[in-house]
Amino acid sequence: MKASSILALSLLLATLALPLLANKSAASIEAPAAVKAGEEATIIVNVSHRGNSSLHYTNRLVVKANGKEVACWNFSPGNRPESENFSREVKLKIEAETEIVAESNCNLHGSAGPSTVRIKIAE
Repeated sequence: MKASSILALSLLLATLALPLLANKSAASIEAPAAVKAGEEATIIVNVSHRGNSSLHYTNRLVVKANGKEVACWNFSPGNRPESENFSREVKLKIEAETEIVAESNCNLHGSAGPSTVRIKIAE
């Protein structure tokens, strides 16, 4: 009786603690502050997320430039990101000041929200 009560209490506590271990998928952007008009900019999007199993993983990463989708990665239980924290690179020709927005999404908990940077035109 005592062992089964301890087991039941342990399972309950573990279940209650799971949300504390999980988080939303978050994207951050590395990009140059400015480039010359017509130059290509290398944009690196870093994704961080606690969890990368077939049941809990980042399922989508989208990168937009001035509101237009320029890159998208969709993941699935059989095609997950290589680790909890991963990066993707986008090369983009910059003609005018450009707003880059990246957002990643966890299949269970959603997104921590978009990350935004602005690339200006160098004089």
